[in-house]
Amino acid sequence: MAALLNNLIDNVLDIVYYQTCASCGVKGKVICSSCEGSFKKIDYRSACPVCGRLTGKRLLCGECILNDRGFSEGYYGFVYENRLRDAVHTFKFNGRQEVGRYLVSLLRDIIAIISDKVDCIVPIPITEKRLNERGFNQSFIIAQEVSRLTGKPVFDKVIIKAKDTKDQYSLSKKERKNNIKGAFSLKKYHQIEGKRVLLVDDLFTTGFTAMEASKVINKAAPQAIVFFALARTP
Repeated sequence: MAALLNNLIDNVLDIVYYQTCASCGVKGKVICSSCEGSFKKIDYRSACPVCGRLTGKRLLCGECILNDRGFSEGYYGFVYENRLRDAVHTFKFNGRQEVGRYLVSLLRDIIAIISDKVDCIVPIPITEKRLNERGFNQSFIIAQEVSRLTGKPVFDKVIIKAKDTKDQYSLSKKERKNNIKGAFSLKKYHQIEGKRVLLVDDLFTTGFTAMEASKVINKAAPQAIVFFALARTP
């Protein structure tokens, strides 16, 4: 029944958003079959169980052994490259929310694994200024779709982002760490106290954003924090 409902929703998305492919621009579907076939998924069984770096086995990488990232486990959808990168850019910067929802729907296998490990979902927030400019928070859209697939509630007011920051992708590693430091504040902590939290973002690069958000969430004494990103840089 659930599978039939998911297929129905996907078909409705195709009908309602009959437009150009978010990756290559060809007319027809949200993502054309050619581009979709080029997307590379990250095999969690061959990656670091925290940061998703390819290790050959599900073993901690050297960086995660040396550094506490604030979350106990991480799952990552796609390799952020080529046509997948183009699709994510279209999703974030061209206002096409349906692209983000569709990309998450392609990760049902990973989402199913995560579902049994969490009680609720918290998206990485953006500032009110950025929300007004973009019209939506891309991480919230991803969280909504994960919620649809898992039935777990989304708590999007647990943490807020009050500090304006530069886009992380345009900065060096050192600049990214300083840029995001102190950006998040804890608000409705009672919603996640003692619960297993799924922290959601669109992209994982150095991991500083996830670390900073996790540090703040941990002040609410959750049982655990699991991290999920739609894509990860190679």
